[in-house]
Amino acid sequence: MKKLLSVLILVMSVFISSVSFAEDKSAILIVSFGTSMPEARKAIDNLVESAKKDFPGHEIRLAFTSNIIRRKIARELNENISNPVKALAELNDEGFKKVFIMPTHIIPGEEYDEIKNVYEAFKVLKGKYGFEELKIGRPFMNSTEDCGRMAEILIERFKNHLNEKNTGIILMGHGTPEHFANALYSQLQLALNQKCYGKFFIGTVEASPKIEDVVAELKRHPEIKNLVLSPLMIVAGDHANNDLAGEDDEESWLNILKSSGYENITTYLVGLGEDENIAKDFVKKIHELIE
Repeated sequence: MKKLLSVLILVMSVFISSVSFAEDKSAILIVSFGTSMPEARKAIDNLVESAKKDFPGHEIRLAFTSNIIRRKIARELNENISNPVKALAELNDEGFKKVFIMPTHIIPGEEYDEIKNVYEAFKVLKGKYGFEELKIGRPFMNSTEDCGRMAEILIERFKNHLNEKNTGIILMGHGTPEHFANALYSQLQLALNQKCYGKFFIGTVEASPKIEDVVAELKRHPEIKNLVLSPLMIVAGDHANNDLAGEDDEESWLNILKSSGYENITTYLVGLGEDENIAKDFVKKIHELIE
């Protein structure tokens, strides 16, 4: 009888602890545009691993917003990565009560708006198909203060090049056309100019300032003879390797700058996600979101 009672107590304690755990199950869903380039993927993985180290009590999941990239990865690498809708539905189905969505986007542009739409749709759901707590975090540059912090990170990132005479650093952002968030690139440029005027030059692929604007600004600094090209993006993917540094593409920034008279050009094709200061800032934003 005593043995049976001990077994029952043990079973009940396990059941109670499992119920308690289910009630407290929380997850951080990291959402990225994605990349199908294995080398570029390291930048995203670094952010994911940083979150896992800082939040051991949370389930860490990853979602990609690009369906084209997701399908290519599934086809070529046999890896299935959910989109944000599917990832949230899976977390709900697995019993997670609290979910914190953290984007890896640089600015709150069109891509971020789409994630917010998903967040708002799930936020409306109540009962068993909803979450007790659902929050969404901020992109890296969401305010003047954020742009100042990004400027500090970039200055530290390129400190060796900043010490080189006659050297300018060209940064390629993605850009978001006809969207107010695109102005944050100008705010970042202002923050960089305040700290080291005439050393950084920012352009975008999809919006403005364009590469033509970058060239025009460079001409105002005739002392600049050497250039360093690098992506202002979390991953150094297709845009970085082709639109920025593509040697065989006449319209790449590399070749446009060469045709503009700049011969000594080096490239630094490493995504911002691989930068430890970016990873620290990412984790800090998650802390702010949860707390």
